[in-house]
Amino acid sequence: MSSQNRAVAGSSVIVAVDQGTSATKALIMNAAGDILGRAHVSLTQQHPQPGWVEQDPLAIRDSVISAIGHSLKASDSKSVLGIGLSTQRESIMIWDRATGQPLGPILGWQDRRTARRAKDLLSQGAGPLVERVSGLPIDPMFSALKLQWLLDSVDPDRRLSLGGKIAAGTVDSWLVFCLTGQHRIEAGNASRTQLMNLETVDWDADLLDLFRVPTLVLPEIVASNEPSGPLTVSEAAGAPVCAVLGDSHSALYAHGVREPGTVKATYGTGSSIMGLLTVAAQSAPLDGLVRTLAWHDGAPRYAFEGNILATGATAMWLAQVFEADVAHLDSLARTVESSGGVNIVPAFAGLGAPWWDERAEASISGFNLGTSGAHLARAAFESIALQIEDVLAVAEKSISTPIRSVLADGGPSSNSWLMQLQSDLSQRTVLRSNVPDLSALGVAHMAAIQSGLCSADDIEVVPRSRTEVRPQMTAAEASARKLSWSRAVARARWTPPAETGFGDLHHASLASAAKGTGT
Repeated sequence: MSSQNRAVAGSSVIVAVDQGTSATKALIMNAAGDILGRAHVSLTQQHPQPGWVEQDPLAIRDSVISAIGHSLKASDSKSVLGIGLSTQRESIMIWDRATGQPLGPILGWQDRRTARRAKDLLSQGAGPLVERVSGLPIDPMFSALKLQWLLDSVDPDRRLSLGGKIAAGTVDSWLVFCLTGQHRIEAGNASRTQLMNLETVDWDADLLDLFRVPTLVLPEIVASNEPSGPLTVSEAAGAPVCAVLGDSHSALYAHGVREPGTVKATYGTGSSIMGLLTVAAQSAPLDGLVRTLAWHDGAPRYAFEGNILATGATAMWLAQVFEADVAHLDSLARTVESSGGVNIVPAFAGLGAPWWDERAEASISGFNLGTSGAHLARAAFESIALQIEDVLAVAEKSISTPIRSVLADGGPSSNSWLMQLQSDLSQRTVLRSNVPDLSALGVAHMAAIQSGLCSADDIEVVPRSRTEVRPQMTAAEASARKLSWSRAVARARWTPPAETGFGDLHHASLASAAKGTGT
């Protein structure tokens, strides 16, 4: 550590908060990179209608304040240099600018209530413009359609918005507002709204017009490491927010990825596969993937990403069907050596990357009278690994670079059997992080650098404990399993004749996959 950093370190700490859909976590990190304390506050989601996913903004705010307080008590830390915030990304809300009171729920990133509007925009030919400017395909996952829906509900003529009465923001924006009173958004999170121009790193007039979002409701876009004003609430009052990152971006940062060529996969309810882009690839089209801003720490760093809507959620769903828990499902799956020909395609709300197919339908295929619950359980876990491999295969082609190893993180990655399954079906080495709470750790590292607690060189040499998992399945066995999966995905994406007029598959790429020429 440099002498300058030693002067500010002492007993000083960083508080890092990871605000996710199911829980808010916090950890305390000192100048040596040691974790001195942790806290966990559970959260719930509401599903008022099929496809609707909502959360209570005040519950999320209170969970963050509570997690900060409990983590500080657990560590006996008193001198907080700064706060780091890692947050769920595309979820969005609106609130009264004067009072700070929410004007509706947070619409979660999984919310699909805007599917019809997305379909209308695509039929009107808006897709190419949106993808070229924002890097993202038109899909209900991203914030723009959700924000339009919220404003239509509260301010259909936009009179309140244009009068400066309404503020809008993603979860990071809401939390910074609650903690400091400032209305701002971190650049990487802004890139997930589908309203930001990736090239200019600013709100785009054409996109705002398309989605009917007045500029006045939106926060200021700031760099990932731009310090905020001091916190006015919580036991860390007086300290600034020193860094903000989207959760998946923060995990990439925690892995130590600073240059293109390394890819990480985050396992959770859904999954994110992400890697940094070379300068030459920043504006090139990416088949089935999205372009996004990884972080901005003096200069924008761009990344590709594949977003899978349901991975861990599939195991959770099947466990509920069996009236059991995921641990039981896992044990059951291990009792058989294959899925017995069964495929579960978890298109509960369509399919995300690399297909981006809103019309795909969830399916279970390949079962017979000999199929057991164990075969179904294994098929659920295999669907996690196979969906991630679909994205890895497309990424490998898009970036023209072999992906021989994958950095893995997220709760389900602690399952050694699942990581072996991933390595086998992908025929790639998996490097699993042995460090929990990687999304919190990444933003802790950035906040530590920004606050002066550590230098960038200090963070680069922080030990990153990993477990290496190599393929044990033969390449021929893996290929046969992936071919069966590809055919199942093709069936899940098939459109009936009444819709298309000819009853063909949605895309030629899927037709080739069904014949065994692609995944």
